[in-house]
Order: sequence, then C-alpha cells, then structure tokens
Amino acid sequence: MATDAAPDDSTFTVAPAAQSAAALLGGLLKNAPAWAVSLLVHVIVLLSMALVVTQPPLQEKARVIVSGAPETLDAFEDFDASLPDDMPVVEPTTDEVVMTDVVPVDNVQVVSTADDVDAAPIAVELSDFGTETATPADMLATVGAIGGTAGGLGGRASAAMRNQLVATGGGSSQSEAAVEAGLKWFIQHQLPDGGWSFNLKECPSCKGQCSEGRKEGPAEDRCGATALALLPFLGRGYTHKEGPYKRQLEAGLTFLAGMTVKGNGKAYDKGGNMYSQGLAGIVLSEGYAMSQDKRLQAPAQLALNFIMQAQDPVGGGWRYAPKQPGDTSAVGWQLMALKSGNMAYLQVDPLTVKRASAFLDSVQSDDGAAYGYIDAKTPGPARNAVGLLCRMYLGWKKNHPAMERGIANLAKGGPSNDLYHDYYATQVLHHMEGETWVSWNNTMRDMLVSTQAKKGHETGSWFEGVNGGHGADAVGRLYCTSLSTMILEVYYRHLPIYGQQSVEEEFKE
Repeated sequence: MATDAAPDDSTFTVAPAAQSAAALLGGLLKNAPAWAVSLLVHVIVLLSMALVVTQPPLQEKARVIVSGAPETLDAFEDFDASLPDDMPVVEPTTDEVVMTDVVPVDNVQVVSTADDVDAAPIAVELSDFGTETATPADMLATVGAIGGTAGGLGGRASAAMRNQLVATGGGSSQSEAAVEAGLKWFIQHQLPDGGWSFNLKECPSCKGQCSEGRKEGPAEDRCGATALALLPFLGRGYTHKEGPYKRQLEAGLTFLAGMTVKGNGKAYDKGGNMYSQGLAGIVLSEGYAMSQDKRLQAPAQLALNFIMQAQDPVGGGWRYAPKQPGDTSAVGWQLMALKSGNMAYLQVDPLTVKRASAFLDSVQSDDGAAYGYIDAKTPGPARNAVGLLCRMYLGWKKNHPAMERGIANLAKGGPSNDLYHDYYATQVLHHMEGETWVSWNNTMRDMLVSTQAKKGHETGSWFEGVNGGHGADAVGRLYCTSLSTMILEVYYRHLPIYGQQSVEEEFKE
C-alpha cells in the first residue's frame, strides 16, 4: 500500500504580516520580566483547555440543549380549579394532593439521545419544524384530515362536523350523550393539582364513592392516569383553548407537561412504565397539534425522544422499561405516539420506525394477518388488532392480502367485553368501512351505551359489565372509562388525529 509523502517544508511560506506580528511578539517576550511571561503562558493554557469539548457520559434519559427566547410553561400555572357553573363544586379537604412543581422550559434547540448513535434521532432544531416548517395552514390541514374531510379543524374541533361524522359513521344521540357523561365523570375526579389518579379515594369529591375495581399496587402512576383522562377530551375536540373545560384541561396539561419536563422526557412515575410513556406522548403531541400552543412543543418532543431512546436496539420493540425486548402491546402505544408527533410536525427518526416495523415482522404469523405478544407463537384477537392497526400506520393499504385476512378474522370474532381488544379492533374496522363496520359498530356502540353507569357518583363511567383487558386489574374504572369513551368517539376521533391522511401517508421523513 502506498503511503503519502512527507510535506516539503520549503513549500510553505509565512505572510509578511504574520512575520511582523511574530517579530513583535518575540520582542515583547524577550524584554518582558519572567513573571509576565509565566502569566501569559498560563493564560494561553487555560484558554486552550476551555476550548476542549468533552463527551458527556451515556445517559438513559433524553437530554435537551436550551437556547433562544424562553416561552415557558409558567402561564399554565394560572389555573382556577373551579368547575363549570352547572356542576357541583366540592371543597378540597386538608389531605389534598400538593401541587406538583412545573419546571420552566426554554425554547428547545436540539434534542439528543446520548451516545447510542444508531438509536438516536436526527438532531433537528425545534424551531425548524414547529411553527416554521409547519405553518398554521399545514397544522390545520393535518387536524382537518380527520375522517377523510379537509379544511378547518375537521371532525374534532367543529360540533357541526362531529355531528355529520356521527350520522354518517353510525353513531347516535345516545352514544354522544354517553361521551359527554364520560367526560363529566373525569372532570369530577380531577385532583387539586390538575392531574388524575387511578386511586379514586385520592379524589376529594369522590373519596371512594366509585368502586375502583383494581388491585392496589405499591406505587401510583399519576402520569398514566392523567394521560388516560386527557385523551378522551382531545378526541372530542376539547383543548385548553377550545371547549367547555378549558381551565381543567390547562391544569391537566400543565401537570403532564411538567412531569415530562421534570423527567427529561420520561413521562411515568415509579408505578408506571413505557405504556404510560406512549400515552403521554400521544396527549402532548395531539395537544400541541390541536392548540398550536408552543408551550407544549418542547414537552411533546421530549416525550417522543425518550420513546426513541428507549427502543430495543436489537429487536426494535418496546416493553416495560427502556431497551427491553419488546411486546406487541407496548409497541402499539409507542407507535401511536410517534405517529401523533409526526403529524404534529415534531421530529421522528425514520430508523426508529423501520425498527418497529422489523419487530412486527418478528411477531407476525400468516404473513402478517396475525400477531403474537413477544413472538409469533401466541397470536390472539387483541394482539392481532394492535398489529393490524400498527401496519396501517406504517403504510399497509386496505387491499393488502394479510390486512384483508386479518380484518376478516377480527370481524368474525365480533366485539367482546374486552375493552382493550375492542379499542384497537374498532379503529381498524372503522377505517375499512362497509358492511363489516356497520355490523361491528351496531353491536359495539349499543353494548357501551347500555353498560355505562347511570347512578350515583359512578354516573358516566364504565366498569361493571366490561372487562378492561390487558393490565386492567391495576388501573380499574378510570382506565375502562377512558377506553370506552374513546371507542364511542371513533366516528370523529381516531388515533392520532386520524383520517385518510394519517393512514394513507407513511411517516414523513
């Protein structure tokens, strides 16, 4: 192998100006006292050391470099916890939950995910894709794509559009009344700090009047409970800027955004896991997209980057803790969060999406018509529904042979009282439309309307007569009410801000 020849020093010359400067400096040093020369040398050494950039140690949590004019979350903290005029106000007791501190956030410039180069998202400035790349018109067009319609805020934000989609999609006045009753139940169970809890005894206005139907664990997951409570409001088109619950939703978003920022993107408590992370990512991304409130931009991006960093770098999935080998259920929530962020013009690494698709390949059977939990050996109705919806998000078309077979199997089984299965299957079948959807919807809709609680403090919630499915024994009534309400919002909701644009376009790169 040939080697490069050493450079000939005679070919390099020094400019006259540089020679004069060198001569002047040499003269000064020659005539200067020893202490001055020593001081100058030390100053040069210190300045050289200051210019050295060291590589920080590997961290599991996403990190943020902040710069620019701050637009903090402080304004969220001005919250009047009173309920609307037509709702009873219950004075908090002395054992009310202490307000969670909200960490101010400056304008985030670059989000990094430590030293794992393969898993790290592309470093992009938030200002490049926030309200500059995503113009207000683009943001509104994205939101307006719900249900295949265009213009305005679409199905979620317009009562007229919601009514039209309910009528054409198979909803009813009874199902819409059930949705509003469910939202009112959530408002009545909001805690004084703006968040929610699976432990209904913590709520000053409830104190256990509602049976929880859950096993009490050693730790509480406030982030997960808050995200599940907020999702149905966003699905209805209500935000902290629009709708009848602006003050309550501002408090809820403050709580969740503050916890996410405080955790450097980690959006779950000691009692939570990556399931809660995915839920929080959906809420913050949808909240940002629907309200265009830049205060939510940084928390949403932080949550997404934690998800990307937490992906199993080998198998491409997610499970309970960062970088564990994945399971189909956890993957479903993370992909929904990433798709929500993608539609909100937040940064999503294409490599993360490709790895998630590879995970689905590893757990599929029947060429993708069925899906297992951690491998291809354990397919089941709920996992099949999750896998098929993920494939829709990843670009599979309606006429994909495996998609058609999988949907035929879902329809054949019909709705059940397993809300987790029904939540995913309802979205898949609604997107396919046709006679299969009509039959499914009639059964699903009427079952939920009939099983909603209609007496006492439980009015508007769900638990008796339904089964929350996967993991429901730890989260109980709040979880069942969230899934049930979102199922009844399917006509105009779909996750995330979901319609023809969301399914028929793959992830933007």
